[in-house]
Amino acid sequence: MTTLADALLAPRSIALVGASGDARKNTARPLRFMRKHGYAGRIYPINATRAEILGEPAWPSLAALPGPVDHVFVMIPGEGVPALLPECARAGAKVVTIYSDGFGETGAEGRARQHALVEQARALGLRLLGPNSIGLADLHSGAILSVNAAYEADTLLPGEVSMVSQSGSMMGSLLSRAAARGMGFAKSVSVGNESDISVGEVVDALVGDADTRAILLFLETLRDAPTLARALERARAAGKPVIAYKLGRSEQGDALAQSHTGAMAGNDAAVDAFLHAYGVMRVRQLETLFELVPLALRYGAARPKTHRPARVAVITTTGGGAATVVDNLGLRGLAAVAPPADFIAHMAGRGLRLRQTPVIDLTLAASGAQYRDLLEHLLAADWCDAVLSVAGSSAQFHPELAVGPLLEAEKPAAKPLAAFLAPEAPESLALLQRAGIAAFRTPESCADALSVFFDAAGEPPPPAPPQDWPAGLPARGLLNEYEASLVFEQLGVPVAPRALLREAGARHGLPYPLAAKVCSRDIPHKTEAGAVRLGIGDEAALRQALRELPQRARAWCPQARLDGVLVQAMQGRLAEFMLGYRDDPLVGPTVLLGAGGIAAELMPDFALRLAPVTEAQARDMIAQVRHARLIEGFRGLPRGDVDALARAIVRFSRLAGMRGARVAEAEINPLFVQAHAVVAVDGLIRLA
Repeated sequence: MTTLADALLAPRSIALVGASGDARKNTARPLRFMRKHGYAGRIYPINATRAEILGEPAWPSLAALPGPVDHVFVMIPGEGVPALLPECARAGAKVVTIYSDGFGETGAEGRARQHALVEQARALGLRLLGPNSIGLADLHSGAILSVNAAYEADTLLPGEVSMVSQSGSMMGSLLSRAAARGMGFAKSVSVGNESDISVGEVVDALVGDADTRAILLFLETLRDAPTLARALERARAAGKPVIAYKLGRSEQGDALAQSHTGAMAGNDAAVDAFLHAYGVMRVRQLETLFELVPLALRYGAARPKTHRPARVAVITTTGGGAATVVDNLGLRGLAAVAPPADFIAHMAGRGLRLRQTPVIDLTLAASGAQYRDLLEHLLAADWCDAVLSVAGSSAQFHPELAVGPLLEAEKPAAKPLAAFLAPEAPESLALLQRAGIAAFRTPESCADALSVFFDAAGEPPPPAPPQDWPAGLPARGLLNEYEASLVFEQLGVPVAPRALLREAGARHGLPYPLAAKVCSRDIPHKTEAGAVRLGIGDEAALRQALRELPQRARAWCPQARLDGVLVQAMQGRLAEFMLGYRDDPLVGPTVLLGAGGIAAELMPDFALRLAPVTEAQARDMIAQVRHARLIEGFRGLPRGDVDALARAIVRFSRLAGMRGARVAEAEINPLFVQAHAVVAVDGLIRLA
């Protein structure tokens, strides 16, 4: 029985609907490509007006075919696709790839047509790739169901890397860039509008593909994150690295204006957290997408398990070229480290004089044998995490001398070895590529690759412990601050002692001094409305606040419903933090830790993870936020309760498990960290 993966990636028989006999047209390309590159399966060109196409027999319709097909590639105008699908099903097809446009990419009407097309396909038992897909290719078998001109090449290089792209127009660019580096592909798939078969399903199929050892993703957004998450988990378990390049930030929806969380960390930050959680190496530069592959394949098991700055030993024969890399390493949070004194003494005993500088410069000092000897000792040393060889002009004019030591040196699997070639040196690049050694053409992509490689892979969120929604609270809309505090308290997050006063003479039983704030679901940001008073020292001052604060709130927002005045016992703190929660439309629940108070608006200093989080993940978040150094004894400052902060992050993140209401967004800002506790003093919750 033909599986979805077989029909999608390795079909034995293919129908080309709309194939043209005019070799100049795009629709003539798939047949020409497959014949040119040796596809051995059955090809059925379908054209109602021709009995022959490019020397091949043609059929007037799918119904006229002499046998079943696995995969149909559709190249007719979009309006004709719905009528074609029943014929595809009767012909035995499992997968239909639709090159035709005029669907979801065109607007609301096109989205409606696309939705109807998917519903029709499901009823017929068909799976759709596209619409608006430039196609796919298996370079090992020559099954090229694509109109992409990149396959015009006289020879295609089969390889062990597969690519999935949400951009059809970028597919050819990506293929040609990789080919220029001597990198061959196993499979390449353009998902088009991703109406049915998603990136996640393609990745899942590639995990089971014997020809694929690494998977590249070119992403514009995320669709169907749960399916992709399962596929990425399978890829990690199978030891197949996944490397992604994702385009810019999504626009922020109106709902994000309710809290600082949305403003600080939008969809792109959430996608970043998702990819990190599932072990995907997300690169910042397009070049790195290809150049990282040898590093990931050869040294994947050496990726760190915890976060710490990576130490790189830089060895060079060109001081200027090495300086450009060291500069970029520093920008990415990596350090070029100088050899310690005992290492220098050891190498001196082997006839090589070194200096204790971050760049080991051998421009005038070493033979090829000495270079190799030094490389092997660096790869065995415990004071560096990677070795980077920077080659100068010899890489261009004497490739065998420039990279020979790298090829000949004993290379343990536990420590990465990489090279940056300062000149344009295609022969040296090719030698390194064939040897499976990562080689970089720019200092920026070199630093990008090493920083991504040494960013410890994250962990997916654990199952969310079920949490019951507090009885008596609204189950939709925006809660007022007092209601939100009840939810936080039920989760186990410490909340400042408080009372909601609905009239001037109400008793509160709290010690002075107090803070007083108007409580209203219509005024989430009370400071802007002038509806907050701090440091209230006695009952007379409180009575005045109870009169004035509602007046200010009504002047700010006349239509606001006021639920009273919330009074709290004033709290001391060593530092202020913000906890944010958002049910992201792309990746689901996320939790954020950032600088709190007005600092939340002044600087983007935050850590974001999928929710809920474990205590270990919470501690990783604390380590990532620079503001947290204020409670870690920085420059003699008193230490805060980091343990309590980690517990608060964990408990707050359990909003992801709420039963009885779905939290769309929540925030505690500020959360005070004290010497022996944490306490929430303000917050909001918006329900879906």
